[in-house]
Amino acid sequence: MNKTAVITGATSGIGRATALKLAQSGYDTIITGRRSDRLSELENELKEKNVRVLSLCFDVRKEDEVKENLGNLPEEWQQIDVLVNNAGLAAGLSPLQDGDTDDWNRMIDTNIKGLLYVTKTLSPYMTIRKKGHIINLGSIAGKEVYPNGNVYCATKYAVDALTKAMRIDMLRYNIKVTQICPGAVETEFSLVRFHGDQSRADKVYEGYESLVADDIAECILFCVSRPEHVNINDMIVMPTAQATGTLFHKVP
Repeated sequence: MNKTAVITGATSGIGRATALKLAQSGYDTIITGRRSDRLSELENELKEKNVRVLSLCFDVRKEDEVKENLGNLPEEWQQIDVLVNNAGLAAGLSPLQDGDTDDWNRMIDTNIKGLLYVTKTLSPYMTIRKKGHIINLGSIAGKEVYPNGNVYCATKYAVDALTKAMRIDMLRYNIKVTQICPGAVETEFSLVRFHGDQSRADKVYEGYESLVADDIAECILFCVSRPEHVNINDMIVMPTAQATGTLFHKVP
């Protein structure tokens, strides 16, 4: 019987790459996201790998939708082995005094509350079996604060703290908890941060070779494929050309 993985934010970037990587390794997958067309496309790709797929279209920011979709899974999908809390975003890049509170709420609701809603809803499937692995997608922004990153950094610091807290709370249930903290990964991340400004987003990745989504998906696969007695607590992954959240070696 295949293991089962849940991946939130699976419609693009790291989430999509992780779903494909885990399916390639024989995982049945529950994929979630807000864009139904992209979910359907991914579902078809995953099924080509001869695994079971359940796609659920909802918004992790809405507690009632999380409970409705993940709290009442069909019996054949309730044996959750891996949860990848990937859904997250950055919105805006401004000094705190100039910040947009709509951007703040969007980040807090997705990066913190969404992660909490999903974990609270799905973890009982693991605790009852005393088995499972939770992967939280953090960021270098959860390890250091950079100019104009204020609220985004705060949400990722929260992910760092929650990951450590989960590790303590889940210990007696034999559940692994891992945080993956990427540096610069070329996905839709910057496009979302800059509210669809493609030219501004492209500049983030100019002059050096950034990570790509598949690099992080490989790290996730590595973590979940360790022996039962081995847990990777925390992993920071950076492009070779990046030293800190803001320091890069760029070639003109």
